[in-house]
Amino acid sequence: MKERAKELKASQKAADLEKVQLEKIAELPQPDRGLAERIQALVKEHAPSLISKTYYGMPGYANADGKIVIFFQAAAKFETRYSTLGFNELATLDDGPMWPTSFAVIEITPAVEKQIIALVKKAVG
Repeated sequence: MKERAKELKASQKAADLEKVQLEKIAELPQPDRGLAERIQALVKEHAPSLISKTYYGMPGYANADGKIVIFFQAAAKFETRYSTLGFNELATLDDGPMWPTSFAVIEITPAVEKQIIALVKKAVG
């Protein structure tokens, strides 16, 4: 909750928000940092309309209204076996009556990168 309070107090300028996000990514241990850096690059390239910011202290990507669409959760921060790439309800991943909204990520291979790109593009419509 303390992380979230800091985020809300941060400047709303996109450059400032991205700077805070990049600082948070730099604090992550490997392999989480590498995963977050690659996801950040893919989101910036394939969904340039999204704004880089933090979401509960983790990398997040928001729409023009400032609402998070895509986020990354580091395994180390939550002491879990794998990191997670997640999508909030604003992501247009709908596929029938049920669809996944988060994905375990342990490494980004060329095949995984293609999947992430497809998901990011679909999420922003």
